[in-house]
Amino acid sequence: MTENQIATQIVDAAFRIHVALGPGLLESAYEALLTHELQKRGLRVTRQEPIPIVYEGVHLEVGYRADLIVEDKVIVEIKSVERLARVHVKQLLTYLKLADKRLGLVINFGEELIKNGIRRVVNGLEE
Repeated sequence: MTENQIATQIVDAAFRIHVALGPGLLESAYEALLTHELQKRGLRVTRQEPIPIVYEGVHLEVGYRADLIVEDKVIVEIKSVERLARVHVKQLLTYLKLADKRLGLVINFGEELIKNGIRRVVNGLEE
């Protein structure tokens, strides 16, 4: 399954959850629900996976924890805020570089319409 095919499944699952429950829950609740929905679809999902940082010979085991990594290809950063900030997208791009992944999604379940809360972030992915 390609990164784009995985992303399609993630977006559909997020849409279904948002339609059923709406905004207002904690990020941790959306994380658990999205994990459940993706696993029902047969996708491998890891939660809160540590991503190390290596800088000038200094190795930090846990520089960041990815909310979700789906099929070891797509990082999902989950938010539950009124509006996404530009920094959320920039953070995800940094995480993609550190983890050597090509595609990530920032999903803000706090939006009234979920389609307004999804940002696709690419790190060298060929379409």
